[in-house]
Amino acid sequence: MSEQQSIVTRSTWVDHIPVLWSEPEISPSRRQLIILLHPFNGSKETMQPMLEELAGLGFIAVSLDAWQHGERSLKDEEDLFDRVFGNFRRYMWPILGQTTVDTLRIVDWAIHELQVDPYVQIGGLSMGGDIAVAAAGIDSRIHKVAAVVATPDWLRPGMEDIRQPGTPVPAGEPDAYAAYWYNQLNPLTHLPAYNHHPAIHFICGEEDTHVPPDGALRFQAEMADMYQDHRNTVAVTLIPNMGHRESAQYDLWWPECREWLIQSQMPE
Repeated sequence: MSEQQSIVTRSTWVDHIPVLWSEPEISPSRRQLIILLHPFNGSKETMQPMLEELAGLGFIAVSLDAWQHGERSLKDEEDLFDRVFGNFRRYMWPILGQTTVDTLRIVDWAIHELQVDPYVQIGGLSMGGDIAVAAAGIDSRIHKVAAVVATPDWLRPGMEDIRQPGTPVPAGEPDAYAAYWYNQLNPLTHLPAYNHHPAIHFICGEEDTHVPPDGALRFQAEMADMYQDHRNTVAVTLIPNMGHRESAQYDLWWPECREWLIQSQMPE
């Protein structure tokens, strides 16, 4: 799938979820799905250049607006930052949880409407990577995950404010609604949910203090401990000298993320 192809890009709504996708103009013989999830305060359009690149390689590439983002935004950008990073657990956990469940719906839609194979690869940047890992825990059709500057630990211990390095983000207290999402979906506390052994690759910034790589390393160790016969299912790559802000330079991580996703292990 290395030869670039002509592509088409479209958008639609699936129930309450805005979706953007790109695919080859001439349908490939095997319609393989890759979902890409955007970072906090981004949108599905943030991922469009990468969707189109994947489509040029012969994949059906899909993104969606996370809850309270893009076409589902409630208020302006600054208000979203202030709310979430003023009480992380109360306001971020529902975004992670609702979008994780929405991803399940998009896989259903893509299989039935886009006629893709039920063998899914998914990638995400920052918040999108958190969601991608959680989605793999509730959907056994997801076989490969690329999580960039992301964590499987929704508590994010040691997290600093990306706008003010060195300033801790207030963890806050979840209400019952927020706690529900954490209790149902937080990957690090739901290791048995990964007994279908999806291949998960964390690509972390070695200097990231906003989403510290420690969570990915703990998840890797605990998964290897639980699944002795699948010790290499979770991989962690630390990119030297990269903090969270530097992840905006897509050339630092996208080539590795792309290669991981396109090396499909879909059975013949």
